[in-house]
Amino acid sequence: MNQLFATTRLLPVIVVAASLVGCAVPGTKTVVASKDAPEAIGPYSQAIKHGNTLYLAGQIPIDPKTKQLNTGSIEEQTRLVLDNLKAVLAADGMTMDNVVLTNVFMKDLNDFAKMNAVYATYFKSKPPARATVQVARLPRDVAVEISAVAVK
Repeated sequence: MNQLFATTRLLPVIVVAASLVGCAVPGTKTVVASKDAPEAIGPYSQAIKHGNTLYLAGQIPIDPKTKQLNTGSIEEQTRLVLDNLKAVLAADGMTMDNVVLTNVFMKDLNDFAKMNAVYATYFKSKPPARATVQVARLPRDVAVEISAVAVK
């Protein structure tokens, strides 16, 4: 019983100490959003921050200013998707240099070289780990969707 009492009394001290040094309290998460990226089109957040890690939802090529879907070339779609990810990263004070992992979902892997050429311009040094897969269908029938994980 004394051990439980001591642990219970110590927990608030640990929480305060963690917040003072900028650490996240275990189990806490924060929603991160940007008006410079498309609003979520479902019950999800643009990004969730947990500790020093930011988990970014998949972005599709929606222009955040016009809210219109870009159905242009794979290069145009990829550029817009990566710009949307950049905007969400910026909302948390991060850049593409903070990205450690991306997941690229493509409608047609025959477009991989074109997508990859645009992608490479956003990650010039120390590119993140990446998985790229072809999928049967993406939201709104776009050609590409990319999600990411970033760390400060």
